[in-house]
Amino acid sequence: MLNALSILIGLFALILMIPAFLPLLGIFNWLLVPIALFGAVIGILSTRNSGRNFCLFVAAFGALRLFLGGGIF
Repeated sequence: MLNALSILIGLFALILMIPAFLPLLGIFNWLLVPIALFGAVIGILSTRNSGRNFCLFVAAFGALRLFLGGGIF
């Protein structure tokens, strides 16, 4: 159950990251990366690893976008 919740949180963050890849909207990743990390914490409590790994991938993807945009763009 926690694994499914973790995957849903990761999907929510990933879907909201789509507009954050447009120029000047990258600052939304400051909100979405912690949401994905919260999903990873929920995934840690599960016995399976797929939800945790998916949320960590989403968080890394958002952090990379923040890094490339200088934290703002």
